[in-house]
This record gives sequence, structure tokens and C-alpha cells, in this order.
Amino acid sequence: MVSEVKTVSGRGIPVVGNDIDTDRIIPARFLRCVTFDGLGAEVFADDRTQAKGQHPFDLPTYQGATILVVNNNFGCGSSREHAPQAIAKWGIQAIVGESFAEIFFGNCVAMGIPCVTATPEAVKQLQDAITATPNLPVTINLEALTVQYGDVAMPVVIGEGVRQMMISGTWDACGQLVAQAEAVKATASRLPYVAWSKAS
Repeated sequence: MVSEVKTVSGRGIPVVGNDIDTDRIIPARFLRCVTFDGLGAEVFADDRTQAKGQHPFDLPTYQGATILVVNNNFGCGSSREHAPQAIAKWGIQAIVGESFAEIFFGNCVAMGIPCVTATPEAVKQLQDAITATPNLPVTINLEALTVQYGDVAMPVVIGEGVRQMMISGTWDACGQLVAQAEAVKATASRLPYVAWSKAS
């Protein structure tokens, strides 16, 4: 299935700090958008302004990175789906951290973005390695439950149910419906209260 997420490979980008909330990830003034298009350009907007070009998301060395490495309680605060959407629109495909806020984690799962956890020491080691060598290849392997970089195979954790959803592609609810379109139509045709359009 095209929605299967077994590995994510690419370069990493470190964002250091605990309790980075969704308002910092995407400030509230950007929530007025009708679609999520364009949110990637505004991810961490206020933090980037304060950092005056020195925020990791502005540094040339991290452009094109696909794996975000964070610390404790990332994505806390409000439940806004715009936060993981902004991160994804920037180009992030997976996140490694010490821990994640539950709703943020759930929103990421619904988008096919795996969020794996590791010990604070292991996360810091990965952040330091990426800082020292920004072009360092990083691979998250959900089958082996490891993050590989250089000679290091760092063990990571993700709930078994979520891991199976990612590996099998069943995280993708829309994809599941599309794949079973004929079965859906067949079931609908047997229901007396559903008038299935012949045009569809």
C-alpha cells in the first residue's frame, strides 16, 4: 500500500527546548487560513523573528531536512491541527523527541508522520551530532525501532498500535476509504436509506 510508513530517511534538524507549544510552532494569527497551504513558510514564525535568522528553520545548513529532533513535551498547548500541518508543509516527514503532547501526537499520526521517542541523553546525542554535521544521514526504522545515524543505532519507542498502523498504512483513513470504494458502494446499495448516485 502506498501509505505504508516503514522508514523515513533524510537529514535532521534540531530544535532544542522543552514544552514547545503549538502557538510557538504556528502562531494563532495564521489559523485564519482556509487550507493549510502556505503554513510551512510560517512555522516557528515568532521564534524565527526573535532569533534574527539564527533559528534552525532559517539556517541554510538545515534547508531540505526531513527529520525534526526535539526534546520534552513537544506540541503541548492547544489542539490545533495547524501545528503538525505547518511542520509537514515545511518538509518534515518524521519527528524524534523525548516526549510529545498527546493531541499533537494524534494529529501527526493522522497525517502519517511518525513521532518516536528516546531517552533525553540519546536525543541530545542526536541533536549534537546533527549540529556538528548538518548533512549527516538519519534513518528512522519503524520495523527495527531504531534511529540510525553514523555508527549509532539508537533505540526508539512508539506505541505498538500506532507502529502497526504506520507499517501497514492503515493510519490513512481517506486512503482506506478510496481503496475500498467498490465495497462501500456495494454496502450502500443494500441500505434502504442511502440513495447512491449512479453518476458516481
